Parts: sequence; C-alpha cells; structure tokens
Amino acid sequence: MGAGELSVYDVSGEGPSRRGKLKVFLGYAVGVGKTLAMLQAAQRRKDEGVDVVVAFLETHGRPDTNLEVIAPRRAEQQGGSLCEMDVDAILRRRPQLVLVDELAHVYPPGMRHTRRYQDVEDLLSAGIDVYATLNVQHLESLCDIVAQITGVTIHEILPDRLLDQADEIELIDLSPEALLRRFQEGRVRVPEWMTERATQFFRLGNLIALRELAMRRAARWVDERMRSYMQSRAIVGPRAAAERLLACVSADPSGEQVVRATRRLADRLNAEWFALHVETVRDVRLSEAQKDRLARTLRLAEELGGRMVSLPGTSVVEASVSYAHAHNITRIVVGRTPRNWWQNLVGSGVAERMIRATQSIDVHVVVGTAQESLAGRAPKRWSFRPWHHYALSLALVAAASLLSALVQPYISLANLVTIYLLCVVVAAIYLGQGPAIVASLAGVLALGFFFVPPAFTLAVADTEYLLTFLGLLGVGVVKKQPGRAGAQPGRECPTTRDRDGHVVRVEP
Repeated sequence: MGAGELSVYDVSGEGPSRRGKLKVFLGYAVGVGKTLAMLQAAQRRKDEGVDVVVAFLETHGRPDTNLEVIAPRRAEQQGGSLCEMDVDAILRRRPQLVLVDELAHVYPPGMRHTRRYQDVEDLLSAGIDVYATLNVQHLESLCDIVAQITGVTIHEILPDRLLDQADEIELIDLSPEALLRRFQEGRVRVPEWMTERATQFFRLGNLIALRELAMRRAARWVDERMRSYMQSRAIVGPRAAAERLLACVSADPSGEQVVRATRRLADRLNAEWFALHVETVRDVRLSEAQKDRLARTLRLAEELGGRMVSLPGTSVVEASVSYAHAHNITRIVVGRTPRNWWQNLVGSGVAERMIRATQSIDVHVVVGTAQESLAGRAPKRWSFRPWHHYALSLALVAAASLLSALVQPYISLANLVTIYLLCVVVAAIYLGQGPAIVASLAGVLALGFFFVPPAFTLAVADTEYLLTFLGLLGVGVVKKQPGRAGAQPGRECPTTRDRDGHVVRVEP
C-alpha cells in the first residue's frame, strides 16, 4: 500500500459504505511535515485520475500547490477578517477527494459550524473522501497531559472519536532533535496562539514526550483495527501484537493486590489494562463488609488508570476467558487466597481453573497471605453453623466405617483403629474440639459394634480393647494448638514471586 493511497478494509463485512473515507496525517507538533506529506499523497492520487481539490491549506510560506483550490470564505472578527474553509462551495463542487489542513481549528462566530472537524463530518456524510492533518496535542483525551508536559494549554481540541473512526492514519514522524533544529533556525511557523510560548513548547524533553504520545495513539488505533478484524471473522485471539492485561476483580481480600500488581505489570510492559468484575449469583450473598471491599477495589482500579468492565455471568472463569479472547487480552492477573483441605477436596480455586481454561494467554497469580485470608473471613474457620460441624464429624466416622468394612478381610483389628484415629485427628484440626469429641465417641461405638468381637453388639470380649477405646477418646479431647492449621496455605502449585513480592507466575 502506498504512503498516500487511500484504502480501507471493511471490517463490518457489509460491503462498501456511501460515507466518505477519512485519512488523517498525524504528527506530534507543528513543523514535522504533515502538510507536505498530505500534498504529496494528494498529488499521487491526482496523477491516478482522482478529482482532488484543496479546501483549506496552511502554506506557511511555501509555494502554492498546483492542485485546484476552492476559494475560501471570509469571516469577519474583531480586528480584521479571516479566510476560512467554504464547505458549501465544496459540496456544490462535489470532488472525489478534499484536502483539509489543521483539523482542530476553531472558527470565529458567523460560520456554518464552530469547529473545522464538523465541516469535515459534513463532507464525509456527503460521500466525499477527506485527507486531513492533525497534531496529537489537539485530541481531547490528551490535552491535559500535554499541558502538564509542556506548560502550554491547548484550546483547539476535537473529540477522540474522529480519530477512532478514521479509515486510515499515517504517522508523520521526525526526530525531536531535527525538529528542534528547524525551530531554532526559524523554519517552523508556529500558530499565533503559541507565539509567546513557542520557546517553552519547543524543548527537547517536551518533543520526546509528545512524540511518544503520538506513537502510542497511532498504535492504539492499529490495535483496535486488528481487534475489529478478528471479531468480524471470528478469529480466536490473542494475537500478541501489543500487550493487553486483564485484572480479574472480586470481593476477595486479594483484590486490591491484583489491581496494584496489574498496574505495575502494565507500566513495565507499556500496556493497556482492564479491570473486569463478573457479576454472578454469589454477589447477592456478599456481606456488607465484602461489598465495601469490592467497591474499594473497583475505585482503586479506576484511580490507577484501568478501564473498568462489569458483566454478568454464571462462571467467573468462563466469562473472563471469553472476554479475554474477544478483546485480544495477552495476560490475565488473578488472585488466590489460601484454601483449606475441604475447599481443595470439593474443587479447585478460580486461579487453578483459570490456568486450565487458558491456552495461549499467560496467567499471573497474586497470592494473598494467610492473615489477609483470615481477615476477610468470619472468625470461624467454616462458614457453616456449628451443627454442621457435628454433622460433618459424623460423616467422617461413617466414611471411616465404610472404609474399615472394605479392608477388614485384609488387615488386623489393631490397624482398623488407625483409620478411626485419623478421622478424629481431622475433626480435631478442622472442625473444632466439640465435633472431635463427637467423632471419637461415635468412632468408639462404631468400632465396638461392627468390628470388635462379638460383632453387632456393644459387649467387649477382651478387656484390652477398653484401653484402645480410651486412647481413641483421648485424641478427640486434646485441644488443637491455635494458628497451626492452615499455617502453610497457598502452596499447592509452584510459584515465582517478582521483585515486588506480589505477582506470582504459575506455570500450568
């Protein structure tokens, strides 16, 4: 594709549109050569037989172009008159391609519109193609950043949507050192509004920063084009032409850590990042403290510059992976809080399931500490009511009895005691002292009734078994030491911490 060729891919798949095509020659400051590049591209189109006219051109002392020029319209203002673009004359002339310089220019009162880009939108709606020039500092989303960098406030701004909707962007680049030499030699004609602050604006550090902004903005436009192309053709991503990060945000205590870790990773990779919260039925059952924590996490993500996304779903993992594929996400950051043995027995956590569900997307896991996990939970280890503890202890005894019945033909009675002993130990550690005592009593009764001769009675033929019963009961009475259980959570899979000690890479 030639540098001046106006070509566009129809990403909608609906065929050509009647709307005109817009090509923007984007630069980072006046003097980089946008207007010259636009004229050269237009001349090539004219040589190809395209009907080209100039609607408005800032010549800056250069010789007149040999292209047809639509006579400007005079606009009166205080202190004199100005020559402005005559959009009505252009619409009557109806050329194929129109050249418009300084897209962000503000009109004086009395014109058809207040901004030049509004005239361009009229031309595009009429089916006329437009070449236009624009400096990155005139974009509405960047004008405050430019003011912070340069100390110069930009008053002529236009909405970003115009650049987002452009059919083609050509980045006109010149090294900051070369542009600074041009300015110092007097070869850069600055606008009148910048004359007094031109020296402040044209500093090497300012120009380097503005150049980076222009490149980033052009790269973002290209990335959006690629994503639209992939979506229109159902191409499964990601295509890692540029890094895009997704932080999975929830009400878990590790949520804020996930957001901060994603921001640090995005800074290192110079990447765009998103904060995604999937609304499931679990959100309805959140406590007030959990809702407050989730709200704080979402606010933090917004303050740190993440693009907030909230969507409903039945599964956090499925919704997150689906969003990642649809939006060309290259890395997912997810939190993992310490889990006890029962949770691991019932099923794996979100982090582990996320790793299994992703194929070409890297997963970064932020591991919360045990203190954060306990702080985010109720004082009790289990969220069940106390009677559930006792029910679970009886279930453990029933499971031990079933296992003992299966292995009884192969092992001695003394070894069957160890199965019940293990059952009581588990109840003591994870369910509490009361359920452990119940488990030991139930275990003694089950062992005596089913396995100690004579079977199916509570009579004991050998008094030595009484010592076994007392030992089993004594294990349940022993109080567990606080803080021991769960002291080493969150080590189910290999991890590697980064320099900040938070982001952990888990290899599937």
